[in-house]
Amino acid sequence: MKKLIVNADDFGLHSEVNRGIIKGYQQGCIRSTSLMPTGAAVEEAAELARKNPDLGIGIHLTLVAEKPLLPADKVSTLLDDSGHFFADHMVFIKNFVQGKIDKGQLYAECEAQIARAMSLGLNITHLDSHQHLHTLPGITGMCVELMRKYNIQAMRYPGEAFTFTGHYPASLFRRAAKCGLTVCADIARSKAKCYNIKMPDAFFGMLAGGHMEEKYFQAILASLPDGVSEIMVHPGADNAALGKAYDWQYHWEDELQSVTSPQTLQYIAEHNISLISFKELLNE
Repeated sequence: MKKLIVNADDFGLHSEVNRGIIKGYQQGCIRSTSLMPTGAAVEEAAELARKNPDLGIGIHLTLVAEKPLLPADKVSTLLDDSGHFFADHMVFIKNFVQGKIDKGQLYAECEAQIARAMSLGLNITHLDSHQHLHTLPGITGMCVELMRKYNIQAMRYPGEAFTFTGHYPASLFRRAAKCGLTVCADIARSKAKCYNIKMPDAFFGMLAGGHMEEKYFQAILASLPDGVSEIMVHPGADNAALGKAYDWQYHWEDELQSVTSPQTLQYIAEHNISLISFKELLNE
């Protein structure tokens, strides 16, 4: 049997992201989302979550680009000169590998973000992270420890199969980066399994992340294996507004169209794909 978690990232980042995610839930196949505790629109996102109680809510740990929750002097090794997290996740990874990031500061910021999400009165279903940094060896252990402390029992497995492309015309660099992430995700899965933390069996959306047009989304649907799969999406309701705020070159409205199109919903129904959230994953 094929079960599918369509998870929308960055809930709380911006009002137009919030609006897109809720539309994708109410009118489409989204059943899960990941709340960004550092996001400017996180309070609005929490209110929307309370109005849509069947939408699964995870925590999207954020360690790049945004501002930290803790005071700058408490997380100084995580920040650039502007007081923000490093804009580029590769800078973060380089600094982490070189031992320039204080692990105590990192742990404290991660815990602050989890505590912030918990304080909003939401039923947290899982944990993942911006740019998938929770799978970085040395960070996975921190996340697992915090998950056990806060009774979070499921985690994203961002390991897209090495040979899978879904017809997306990714560059050689992006394909190589995907393979590196999959290696890290497999190591993280082994760590999580030791602590009985659940993960889906398969993951899709790395190569086409931010560019999940309907044809790529449907190519993934056609490739779903038996078991539980996650498709990561980034829907938004207004490309112009989001493009002004974030220079990510994401196709937010295309991704929203992908998860709400009649063709997508018809395919899911005709092929008996069961839509679930991470909450239902715990019963697998």
